[in-house]
Parts: sequence; structure tokens; C-alpha cells
Amino acid sequence: MAHRTILTSKQRDVLFGLPTDDARLLKHYTLSDEDLAHINRRRRPRNRLGFALQLCALRYPGRALLPEELIPAEITRFLAAQLGLKDADLDDYAAREETRHEHMAALRKIYGHRSLSGLGVRHMRAWLEDQAELAISNEDIARRFIEQCRRTRTILPAISTVERLCADALVVAERRIEARIADRLSGDLRRALDALLEDMVDDRLTRFVWLRQFEVGSNSAGARRLLDRLDDLQRFELPPEVFQGVPEHRVIRLRRQGERYYADGLRDLPDDRRHAILVVCVVEWRRAIADAVVETHDRIVGRTWREAARLSEAELDGAQPAVRKTLRAFRDMGTALLEAKTDGASLEGAISSSPGWTALQSLVAVAARLTDTLSSDPISHVMQGHRRFRRYAPRMLRLLEIEGAEVARPLLAAAEVIRSGKAHSRPTQFLRRTSKWHRHLKDQVAGDDRLWEVAVMFHLRDAFRSGDIWLANSRRYGDMKHVLVPAQAAEESPRLAVPLDPEDWLSDRRARMDLGLERLSRAARSGAIPGGSIENGVLQLSRLPTSVPSGADELVVDLYRRIPETRITDILLDVDRETRFTESFPHLRTGAPPKDRIGLLNVLLAEGLNLGLSKMAEASNSHGFWELLRLSRWHLESDAYARALASVVEAQANLPMARLWGLGTTASSDGQFFPTTRQGEAMNLVNAKYGSEPGLKVYTHVSDQFAPFASRTIPATVSEAPYILDGLLNTETGKRIREQYADTGGFTDHVFAVTSILGHRFIPRIRDLPSKRLYVFDPRAMPSNLRGLSGGMVRERLIASNWPDILRVTATMTAGTVAPSQILRKFASYPRQNDLAAALREVGRVERTLFMIEWVLDTDMQRRAQIGLNKGEAHHALKNALRIGRQGEIRDRTAEGQHYRMAALNLLAAIVIYWNTARLGEAVTRRTRAGLPVPPELLAHTSPLGWAHILLTGEYKWPKR
Repeated sequence: MAHRTILTSKQRDVLFGLPTDDARLLKHYTLSDEDLAHINRRRRPRNRLGFALQLCALRYPGRALLPEELIPAEITRFLAAQLGLKDADLDDYAAREETRHEHMAALRKIYGHRSLSGLGVRHMRAWLEDQAELAISNEDIARRFIEQCRRTRTILPAISTVERLCADALVVAERRIEARIADRLSGDLRRALDALLEDMVDDRLTRFVWLRQFEVGSNSAGARRLLDRLDDLQRFELPPEVFQGVPEHRVIRLRRQGERYYADGLRDLPDDRRHAILVVCVVEWRRAIADAVVETHDRIVGRTWREAARLSEAELDGAQPAVRKTLRAFRDMGTALLEAKTDGASLEGAISSSPGWTALQSLVAVAARLTDTLSSDPISHVMQGHRRFRRYAPRMLRLLEIEGAEVARPLLAAAEVIRSGKAHSRPTQFLRRTSKWHRHLKDQVAGDDRLWEVAVMFHLRDAFRSGDIWLANSRRYGDMKHVLVPAQAAEESPRLAVPLDPEDWLSDRRARMDLGLERLSRAARSGAIPGGSIENGVLQLSRLPTSVPSGADELVVDLYRRIPETRITDILLDVDRETRFTESFPHLRTGAPPKDRIGLLNVLLAEGLNLGLSKMAEASNSHGFWELLRLSRWHLESDAYARALASVVEAQANLPMARLWGLGTTASSDGQFFPTTRQGEAMNLVNAKYGSEPGLKVYTHVSDQFAPFASRTIPATVSEAPYILDGLLNTETGKRIREQYADTGGFTDHVFAVTSILGHRFIPRIRDLPSKRLYVFDPRAMPSNLRGLSGGMVRERLIASNWPDILRVTATMTAGTVAPSQILRKFASYPRQNDLAAALREVGRVERTLFMIEWVLDTDMQRRAQIGLNKGEAHHALKNALRIGRQGEIRDRTAEGQHYRMAALNLLAAIVIYWNTARLGEAVTRRTRAGLPVPPELLAHTSPLGWAHILLTGEYKWPKR
């Protein structure tokens, strides 16, 4: 039977390889007294050591040693030390082949190990088929199989046998899942699902393909397109138990496969598989489109407000000449009246002559109009957006399954009025008593409900953001209470770096703050604040000067001169040979590692250089467009990019040269703007900071070793702060970071709070730090020379009463069920009176105050942050050099396409950084051999971000194999 490969070479090494690290040697290869008794019955030293080695291999990884297998020196040293022998005693072991077999037979008899055969194979197959439904990957099912063999003392069969058994079990489990789902579908429902593959939309697309082509919109037309698809999907009446007993990762896998198939491919599948994929796509797309509708509404509200704000500002600007003219007229009239009073003349005569009663009446009318204009705000102009809301709002409210908390009942009642479209009054209970909307609504003509409807739509946006209302079964806009982990799980979380008792935390922070304030006060009095001062309650700081040691630039130039010019294709091949990152892109259907490595590298290079598959097919000597498209559709996904990036980053961290730049315990994060096309439905928004062209931002975390270990595509207009925690909590490298640097855009009090609770030291470079205030526990005890810096008192009771929920929120971020940025964005949108959001802000204020005190006094901290942020900015330059295609503009029409393009660019940058790191290390060795000095303090100022020696353009030639 042919070998069915389901594991990568790296996975086989991990699962079947002998251990070499101290932790696993101590755990699995430490011999007991009973073991030593059996071992010492062997007479010769070589047989004792060989017997012990076979015993340990049977325990971990659970297999017999192979003939002529090379035993790692770490193992022989570890066992020889326990037996009082020498490493060399193993050299002549099993000179007689019979000796090894005799020892194996003895071990099986003594310890009860047995081979996998006969009835045991049938039992193992049945067990594997059940486990395969729960396994999340090929590696997972193989790991479960191996651990079961260890528990039952079953000797692992050959790797090929393990892979074949696991592959068979995965196929059986897949068919079981598909049949389980399909059996719950009625005949009518199956026919309706099949019709998705036959019906045509606009005579060009099958309904199935049309349904999956959706993106978040930015106008009412985009909202209507989404609602068309949602309406079409909601006509399927699915049984509520359709996915009962189906693991969620199986549902996600079926959805991913469905999104790769065209209608023709689905028609050729077996009935159960086709119907299972179709029903999963219907359910998942229904959720995703509902979320996209809410996001589109959010953008439309934002766009309406921005337009209203511009109109309000233009109106104020246009009124300025009339205001000046009117004020001068009143000034002249007032002057005339005062002169008449002083002279005892008639005041009426003064008015008659200047400006005159008729002119005065006109002047008062103009002043009245100007008063109204100057008191105008954007709400005065939002009604111009009513028409765009009416185009989709009633239908949106009918199709979305909106639920809400008790506080949102008035808002939901108002939304129901719009949904029904019936004549109605204008209930305003959903508005706060102090809301500016009240004044504007009172000025509306009776029967004109337009402004009221706009107010409802604005407040629906705010309620979705804050979580007061939510969508049933939504992943992004679901009920936050269902997302948070239980209190007990939060208390048991190993990631929390704070005490469970709030009083312990408060007392610690009080003591720290008292000491910090006293230090700052003394430094201010003695003029010892580095590069700054505090005078009359005003903090003044100068920016820390930076300097590169003499000789560093010359060293960098010389090292890069020693690196030969190299094609980017050769770099990819070298790095893949050393890190095997292409194995992170398994087939989405089978989970098997990619067979066409060169083709996959072509696809990754096309994405990373921003060329696209068609241009790469023209420039490559190995693959055509359709071959590259097939590889792209079935091997590229977000998780695969993340795994590949992690493998390259980990390998780079282990290179000797990387350790000269840092220990991988600090990182910086920053956003980088990329221009995009105005075409398509992707999130191409205009941020005035970057000009008038649309674009997106990529928020990237860069370690102190220059590795870009996390990146995320975000809209150009959003705040960067919520995304800091995504890179820290969702990656293994991020979890090891102790100090995180960020620029001004990446800081909020909520981020200060969460990073502190999780044990990360957050060090942002706050541009306007002197204007920030200190929040203290007791303002009366604050040193007198610092009281001008006080911003208020910390609300200790609020923190204490909400402490358990604060820990639940933070533990939820570490659980991985929902992105930390999503939770932080909700907190940022909560109304100011929300206790939990306010309590987390108070914790952040405490941490920010302690940080500000330390920042002002600690120049080393300022310098570390500056170095870290400079590394991130230099990393941006490398990415700009790599995206050579299409004048650097990202022209993908969908958000998914843009995300893949940016993920590939980040992976390509990491590959270049790895290769440069390795080559710089070789250049240092050559320079040392040449007798030239290589001072370690100067090497710390080199970087692997150079690209002048890399040939990025021209033909992309690969070895023909």
C-alpha cells in the first residue's frame, strides 16, 4: 500500500524523535531503582547502557530503536551518568544483532510492552476514528495516537503505519461528520441547497459564488448588496440541531473548503459531503454577512457625521465676515450712544443718526441669525444623511436578529417603529437627558420624523459598539457576557500577574506611587530631572538625543559588502531548506504538507512582492497561472501564514547574530500606511493624515531581534491602541515579551491596565506627555511642587468592586476565544458611566501615572523605547522596498485578498531578515579570520534590514526538479 503522507518532516521529528533537551530527559529518561535493578543484571557496560537506552526509547517517544540509528550524545551522557559508565561504552553495543533482540524481548516481558497487531489494531482503529472527529489537525490525531500507545504500553509501529492509520481514521471521521449533518436535512432543503449551484445571478455567476462574494461596505448601496445576500440566505429554514455533536473546528474546516470550491467542483462531490459543505456555508455566511451589515452601518454613520461636521465648520467659516461686520456696526452704535449720554444729547437721536432705526432692525435680525449659526453643531446637518439611511435601515432591522440589555429597551422600541414603517410618535426615552439631540428634535416641524430616525440610527451604532445590543449567534457582535470566561477560570489563569484580592493590589500601588512622587518631587526641587524641569506646576521635557558610536556605520557597510548579491528566489530556497516554513501550508482538504514546494514559493513571492499571480506566471520559469491559482486556493489561509511566520521568527531568534541585538524580550509596534485602489468593496478608507487617497494600515509587532512576529491589517482610520494586545497574546513570541514599546497612537488607559495585569511592561512614547495629568490616591498628600500636575483622585472603591470582572475580562483575552482588540474596542465605546469600563480606566490611570513618573526620571527607559521604535520604523522601510509591484499600491478588491497580500509581505520580510541575520554572522566570522576588529558593542548597532544586495526584479528562476 502506498505511503499516505499527512505529517511534515518537522512534525515527524517532534513526534518520533528522541529527546535532547534537559526538561524531557529529566522527565522521561530518569531511571528508577527498579529500572537500575533490571539494568544491572546485564554484565557488560555496553549492554547495560544499551538496555537502558532501549528501555527509555520504549517509554518516550514509545518506539523501538531502529538499526543503525544515530543516538544523540545528550542521551548517552545523561544515561551513562546515572549508570556510572562512559559515553563510549555504547559504541560496541549490539555487535551481535541477537543481543538487541534479546534485550527487547526482555523489556517487553518485564514492563509489559506489546506490539500493535491482531485485535489490538481493530481496537485502535475504532478508538482513532472517534478521536479523529475531535482532532484539530493531522498532527493532533497523530499525537493522540502516540499518547494512547504510551498509556497502553503499545510499541509504536513504523511512521508510515502511523500515518496510514491516522489518515484512514480522518477519512472515516470526515464522512461521519458529513453524514451526521446531511441526515438532518429534509429532502426539500437538500434540493434548495443544490439549487444554489444551478441558479444564476445576472447570467454570469451561480448563486453559490454570488453569495460568498461579500465585503463590508461604506455606503447604502453596499448595505443593500449585503442585505440582498442575507435575505437570500435566511429563506433556508435549517433544523436547530443541524450541527449538534459536530466540533466547531470541523464546521470551520467545511466552510473554508466551501469557499475554495467553484460550483462545478461541488457538483462532483458525493451527496453527503456536498450538502454538508453547503449547509455550513449557509449558516456561516449568514453570520458573517450580518456582522458585515452592522459594520457597514457603523461606517455610514461615521461618514454622515463627518460630512455634517464639515458642513458645520464651513457654515461657521462662512459666517465670520458677517460676524465681524455686525460686531463693528454694534460697536459704532454703542460708541454713538455713549457719546450722546456723555453730552446729554437725545439717545433716540443718536440711534436715528447711527445707524438708523431701519438699519437697527435689520442689524438685530442679522445678529439673531448669526447667533443661531454660531450655536450650530454637526447635529444640525446630520439630517442630510436621512435618505441614505432610509434606503436600507427598515430592511436591516427586519433581517437582523437584534437582542439587547435592559438599558437598551427604549432604543429597541424606537428601532421597531422604524422597522414596521407605520405612523408613529417620536419616543425619545433612548436619549440621555443631557443629550444635544433633544434641542434639535424640539425644533422639528410636527410630522417631520427624519431627524428622529437619524438619531435612532446613530444610537444603534453606538449601542452595537458598546455591547448594549447584540446579534444572536454572532462572532463579532455577540453578547459579551457569553464571551467572558467564568470567575473561577479567571482565578486559575496562569497569565495574570496581579493578586486576586483588590486590596493587595491597591496597597502595593499606593506604596509605589508614594515612593515615585517623592522621588519626582526631590528631583524637581534639586533640578535633577534629566533634560527637564517642573516649574509652577508645568512639566517641561526635551527629547533625548541619540547618537551612533563611532565606527558603527563603517562596520555595517563592510559586513554587507561581504554578502554577495543574491536572487530573492535563492533566498527563499535557502531559508525554506533551513526552516521548512513551506510545511506550514498544508492542503485545506487533506491537511497533507505541500508537494509542490517551488510552486508554493512562487505564490508566496507573488503575494509578498505585490506582483500578483498573473505577473509572476509571466516572470517565472517554472509555473503557469492556473497552477499558481490552484496552489493559492488550496494552501493559503490566515492560520498558515501565522504558522509559517512563527517558524521563521523562531529560527531567526536561535541564530547567534540575533542574540547580539536582543534577547527576544522586548518589542515595538506601529502602524504602516499602504495606498489602495478605490475600486472594489474592500475597506479602503481615507485618513487625512496620509493625504487624500484611500488606503489601509498594517499594524506590526517587531521584536528586539528585528523579527516581525505579528501583523494585522486594519482600516486606515481606526485607533491603533486596541491592536497592541493582539500581537502580544496571540503569538508565542509575543507571550515572551516583557517590555512593549509603542508610539503615541498606540496608547490608552485601557491598554495600560491590561498590559500591567498580564505582566507586560507597556512603554509608549507619548508625544504630549507634559500635558498629561497624574492621578493619585490622596491629592492632599501630594508634594506641593507637584500639585499642578494632578489630574484627579483614583476611585479605589470603583476598582475594588469591579476587580473580579476586570480579571475575567483580562483572562478572556488570554483564552483566545475572542480577539483582545475586539474587547478593547467595546470598552472604548462604552458610555462613560459604565462601571466596568470606568474601573478598567482607573486601573490604567494608576499604571500610567507610575509610568510617567518613571519615564521622566529614567533616561535608560527613554533610550530603550527610542531604540525599539527605531527598529520598527526601519522595518517599514524594508517593506516599502519589497512591495515593488503595481507602484506599491494594494489593488486587491476584497479585504481577505488585502490581508493575504500583507501577510505574505510580512512573511517575506521575515525571510529576508532571517537570511540577512545568518549571512551577517558569516560575514563577522570572515572579518574576524581576516584579523579585523569586530567589537561586540558595535555589532549591536548593525541590523538585518538591508536589501541593496538582493535582486528583487527581473526573471524569477527556480531549479528544475
